[in-house]
Amino acid sequence: MKRLVLSALLILLLASLLSACGGAAPQVVEKTVVVTKEVEKVVEKTVVVTQEVEKVVQQTVEVVVTATPEPTPAPKNGGTLIVARAADAKGLDPHKQTAFSSFRLLELIYEPLLGMNSELKVVPNLADSWEWSDDGTTLTMKLHPNVKFHNGDVMTSEDVKYSFERILDEETGSAARSYFSDIQSIDTPDDNTVVFHLSRPNVSILAAMTNPNSAILDKSAVEGKDPGKVVIGTGPFKLNKWEVDQVTLLDANKDYWREGVPHVDGMEIRIIPDESSILAGLRSGDIDWALINDPRIAIVASNPKSGLVVDRTPALAYHVLMLNSGREPFTDVRVRQALSCAIDRQQVVDTAALGEGQVTAPATSPFYAAPLDELFCYQKDIEKAKQLLADAGYKPGDITFKIMAAADEPPTAVAEAQSIQAQLKEIGVNVEIETLELGNYVDRWLHTDFDATIALNGGNPDPDIMFYRYWHSSGNLHSVAVYTNPKIDELLDKGRVTTDPEARKAIYLEVQKILAQDAPWIWLYVGYEYRAMQPYVKGFTPMPNGSIKYLRDVWLDK
Repeated sequence: MKRLVLSALLILLLASLLSACGGAAPQVVEKTVVVTKEVEKVVEKTVVVTQEVEKVVQQTVEVVVTATPEPTPAPKNGGTLIVARAADAKGLDPHKQTAFSSFRLLELIYEPLLGMNSELKVVPNLADSWEWSDDGTTLTMKLHPNVKFHNGDVMTSEDVKYSFERILDEETGSAARSYFSDIQSIDTPDDNTVVFHLSRPNVSILAAMTNPNSAILDKSAVEGKDPGKVVIGTGPFKLNKWEVDQVTLLDANKDYWREGVPHVDGMEIRIIPDESSILAGLRSGDIDWALINDPRIAIVASNPKSGLVVDRTPALAYHVLMLNSGREPFTDVRVRQALSCAIDRQQVVDTAALGEGQVTAPATSPFYAAPLDELFCYQKDIEKAKQLLADAGYKPGDITFKIMAAADEPPTAVAEAQSIQAQLKEIGVNVEIETLELGNYVDRWLHTDFDATIALNGGNPDPDIMFYRYWHSSGNLHSVAVYTNPKIDELLDKGRVTTDPEARKAIYLEVQKILAQDAPWIWLYVGYEYRAMQPYVKGFTPMPNGSIKYLRDVWLDK
């Protein structure tokens, strides 16, 4: 290598001499070639001569250095991340919450056994590994050692057992109970081992264990108490202060089991219901990072002139018109079908979300989603809608019902209801719109106190997580769906025990066809998850399921 460098430098020296000598060049070249050969011979024998020649070359030839790119800066620690979002959590018991706004806080404080990475693959979390028995009915999990709760207690298998038994207890009112209904018993052979015994194989249970509703609680701290008031998790942040609908203060968990994070000292989460005000705060520099739900605001924030960074990630959560099949006139399948045929779903996307979305099948995972052209009445058909109403004995003007919509989750809900209201006038159906604050909306929703409602429901890569709790007769949110079909029960049970992906896909395709045909709900579209931030906010990873758990990795480059 030394010889090659010297040869290159000598060539440069030669070029310099040629340029300086003008017409005498032939004589100089001849002599220089001889000298070069002699020098190279000497170089092979002595390092001293090499150094002397290099000195001469350096004096004669200007050295040109190519600049190397700046290395990626190492994360900086410290500072408080100022966060803004439009809706606050509706409670702090992780096992009971159903609102997205609750998840977005709880997932920073609590953690489940397993996680989902940015590619939506199940990965270790509080559990380092898992193993199935040959018959698929025993799941053995090894816990990460020395994980501490926020109060300093070490997490053990007893905490895991307590958490899952609480989830399975019907009196808890857990939102995730039906995910784990196949668990018959739980053993704890040692502090770091948990064994789940199932009544049958369940291939979806691992995906269910990534949900915030499956968080692990500190048994000794919360047993006999209200976990909504004793907020102790294992997550990257500790709850310092929660002023409902005002501000939440979180402190970094200095004993967090993942080394090196969080980088920030804490977070200040401001609740600002008007997302245009959130955008103004971002532009003024008062806000570092924001969760944006309104596509209109996201589009403005994405303008390069704003100076902001906006993550726009296709969502798994779906917008849907839920019909209460337990109330007239929706007890008649023909009325539900008529509404499905009368609604142009793409028009809802275009008017309510400015085109920011795609019409969706009941399953939103790309692998499992049914082709839209195979689903009943996914193309608007006014004449068919009118005929269905006539067959059900209704004339134009006979039907009037209310659509319930939350004011802030999603922010497009009222606009979606208005688009549907206008479209249903074409078949003589009258719609009134009832707008509620999110807390009241959730309470009414859980008690099925509505004719119809616009909802934003969570999606999942595994369709069992999306379907079972609503559409199986034993599902814990079956009362909200108000629809029972023995065939769907059979298919959902079969889907849980089927391991071949293509066979599962065929099962859930049939489920979607039945749901579209019977139209207990009218699936509308999937949109995007938007996260806006200052350029100095580094390290955030967006998630299609809307999770903001990777705020644990964020650092401030300022």
